Amino acid sequence: PYAINLLVIAGGGGGGGNYGGAAGAGGYRNSYNNETSGMNSSSEGSLTLTSLETYTVYVGAGGPGGVNTQQGANGDNSYISGAGGGGGAKHTSAGSNGGSGGGGCGNGSGGSNYQNGAGGDGASGQGRNGGKGWASGSSPSGGGGGGASGLGADSTLAQGGVGGVGLASSITGSSVYRAGGGGGSGYNNTSGAGGNGGGGAGAGTSGTATAGTANTGGGGGGKGAGTGGLGG
Repeated sequence: PYAINLLVIAGGGGGGGNYGGAAGAGGYRNSYNNETSGMNSSSEGSLTLTSLETYTVYVGAGGPGGVNTQQGANGDNSYISGAGGGGGAKHTSAGSNGGSGGGGCGNGSGGSNYQNGAGGDGASGQGRNGGKGWASGSSPSGGGGGGASGLGADSTLAQGGVGGVGLASSITGSSVYRAGGGGGSGYNNTSGAGGNGGGGAGAGTSGTATAGTANTGGGGGGKGAGTGGLGG
């Protein structure tokens, strides 16, 4: 048998459309060189493989962004013979649960300042929760998506939530951050930046929500009106 150390990251979620909450990053699991795993948890144990046996390796795709009032989709799971992580999350009125939680969305139908749309939960040992969305009349904004290490930030009256930061690994020979959460939209105000680790930035009524960076599992950014960013 061979003891294999590996880094497995699921596909990031797609950002939400109208009043877009950002998507969470894909679940992050790491057993390489005692590096930190998702949620800043301890490194996982190595995976034992046997010679003369075939193993399936699946790299989960990022979820597509929601169009207008549609929600973004969760990213696909990634796995090698059972070791894997949950997909990233997206928004509805509240962020969805996933490897890392999606950001909540502001409703925009209320006449006074209020915060609504709770962030989704991240999976245990894989990622952090998303941030809350905010709404004030016609100026809603979305919460940031959770990252492998950092919580997605709550949005405010002035700005969409910033995506949670991912985690760095040197499994490819140099330190690279992966699995950052997406940034929340700002409908008529400033959108949130994506989290370090491939999270896509949000966008308002104009501009384009940024996709999560390929091969990082980063979450897509939310969009104020239009289509949310594709997950990494």
